[in-house]
Amino acid sequence: MSGLTWENVRSTFCIMNTSATNTREKILATAEQLIYQNGIQATGMDLLVKTSGVARKSIYRYFATKDEVAAAALNARDVRWMDWFQSESNKADTPEARILNMFDVLKGWFESEGFRGCAFINTAGEVGNSEDPIRLIAKLHKQKLLDYTLGLCEQLGVADPQALAKQLLILMEGAITVARVMGDYSAAENAKAVAQLILEERMRSSS
Repeated sequence: MSGLTWENVRSTFCIMNTSATNTREKILATAEQLIYQNGIQATGMDLLVKTSGVARKSIYRYFATKDEVAAAALNARDVRWMDWFQSESNKADTPEARILNMFDVLKGWFESEGFRGCAFINTAGEVGNSEDPIRLIAKLHKQKLLDYTLGLCEQLGVADPQALAKQLLILMEGAITVARVMGDYSAAENAKAVAQLILEERMRSSS
């Protein structure tokens, strides 16, 4: 199972090209890496300049503040992570199998090099204001994950797919947290076992 690693990030961006577009992408790719490794507060402009090799003046040509860089980097990660997660999960044949496969995909991610938990949980925890753009990006990311899960649940034909999707989201988020905080990557397997029990009960009561 392929994980979302820094190698995936680098392969996504053409950082050797000197065009304006690729300079911006290089800034974002570097900012994303630093934020994921160290957090927003520890990622200052000096570190971004040093790591990216892009001059401070060039960075400010695209972004007025560090906060703007962080928000743009997290937005880019959101799009790429969700594309990756859905693509991997959808390799299973049926809606039920895809739901269970989500936990296998998470396990592959947990075991990938450089795993540091969920970038959106991590960064949201650094920001106190619930209306801060970083918090809103994190909320949108989790809503997208819930919406994808809901779509699969609706295909099952069970009663109250919204409630089922929320239960599955809690299992996934719990597994991510346990994997990061406790280093227990089997959290994905344990969450999958609980999800299977819930699905069996829902399918049974809907038949």
